Amino acid sequence: MSFAPDMTERRARARADLRMGVPVVLCADGQGAVVIAAETVDAARLASLKALGGEPVLAITSWRAETLRARAYDGDVARVALPSDAGLAWVRSVADPADDLRSPMKGPLRTLRDGGADLHRAAIALTKAARLLPAALVLSVPDAGAFALAHDLTSLPASAAVDTSLAALSPVISARLPLDVSEAGRLHIFRPDDGAEEHYAVEIGMPDRNKPVLSRLHSACFTGDLLGSLKCDCGPQLRGALAQMGSEGAGVLLYLNQEGRGIGLANKMRAYSLQDQGFDTVEANHRLGFEDDERDFRIGAEILKRMGFSSVRLMTNNPAKVSRMEACGVTVTERVPLKVGENRHNHHYLATKAAKSGHLL
Repeated sequence: MSFAPDMTERRARARADLRMGVPVVLCADGQGAVVIAAETVDAARLASLKALGGEPVLAITSWRAETLRARAYDGDVARVALPSDAGLAWVRSVADPADDLRSPMKGPLRTLRDGGADLHRAAIALTKAARLLPAALVLSVPDAGAFALAHDLTSLPASAAVDTSLAALSPVISARLPLDVSEAGRLHIFRPDDGAEEHYAVEIGMPDRNKPVLSRLHSACFTGDLLGSLKCDCGPQLRGALAQMGSEGAGVLLYLNQEGRGIGLANKMRAYSLQDQGFDTVEANHRLGFEDDERDFRIGAEILKRMGFSSVRLMTNNPAKVSRMEACGVTVTERVPLKVGENRHNHHYLATKAAKSGHLL
């Protein structure tokens, strides 16, 4: 019998450590490195890292490197050498684009081209999973296992950090929930086994499991869904989808906790700040170091299948959602448009989604 955490649990522990500014240790092919998230590292731990000797680097994505005019020799990752006099302000300025316009010259930045980048790639994957800026301080250490034990740090293989398999989802509870749109409402809670956020399914009526169900994959939007933000169309889409399900008497709305296209609320607000500086929503994500869209719609497909549905009438303006559902084994018999919520504050945002993300608006 063992109470030790398995690899999924160790990965969850590593995410939590990074969010608190605690280092973790990654290993691959006999190599090892200590990793600290650039966003949460403090001055004391930065000094301790530099005191270990060696050549610490700041790993950033190729998107962030492109913004900084730094060479990404490793394709999707750039390893920026830390200057000997680099302090916390330098690390933050390279990782965070908040002051890019005020201070555009960060360098010259020297990026490494020799050696492997697997550990650095894994470090960035972990910071993304932790909903932090995708940037990490990485320093190779000779005996990673011993280092982790000596400093009581979470250690895991790089392969676990970049694992893209879908976490198993387990139903927790479902209960009747009368709604404005239908008194025949029911809320289902699903919990992933990797310690990440729970996801929800709002079931209206009693949809026939043998017929395509009217469905929507809706990603959480605190600002739009709860606060009525005019910068996006999320709130009107949420309410419009539920209203149509209520009108038809049946449907399933999947409410997925993937705020800000999967980058988290804090990073979404960073993107909003960049939009105020004149960048569109895609450009803002890239300047932060993220892809256009970091969401995982396999979660929605898995919940539908767990609820007994194999085909849907999907309420979306995004053809990518249709193809992703199909790829996950859920048949989309119809794409149901959901064109609501345009206003003078989000007109450019919607135009960018149409032009750069293929939304049919």
